[in-house]
Amino acid sequence: MGIVFRDKLDGIGSEQLTGGFFDGWPNPPSPSTFLKLLEQSYAIELAIDEQTGNVVGFIQAISDGVLSAYVPLLEVLPEYKGQGIGSELTQRILQRLQGLYMIDLLCDPDVQTFYEKQGMQRSTGMSIRHYSNQAGHIDNKQND
Repeated sequence: MGIVFRDKLDGIGSEQLTGGFFDGWPNPPSPSTFLKLLEQSYAIELAIDEQTGNVVGFIQAISDGVLSAYVPLLEVLPEYKGQGIGSELTQRILQRLQGLYMIDLLCDPDVQTFYEKQGMQRSTGMSIRHYSNQAGHIDNKQND
């Protein structure tokens, strides 16, 4: 099973983003919302199964492009874990963001060791989670 890595969505549609992402989320985004969040990211890295053409892992960054970036999501499908895909995705996005002053990421304690191995350091953070909005917010305003 060959995995290729890409930093663009060229040729990727929502049908290639199914298969178990957002596992355990009470309100996961739909594949079309998932595609939109990748499209609107500052930077993305994708892991694609060459045989199926499906995305099997991804990481995204949002940024002002000047000083700071935030990495909100890294996910690898369960059946592809343990192959170094998450590490490769993380290294690729960190390489792309290296010119910025700060790169932040919030994560659960059980994965902090993973990120430390990627060169990140523990810090203190704060957050708010509106789980009712977890499926994604679509702005329905019309342009005036």
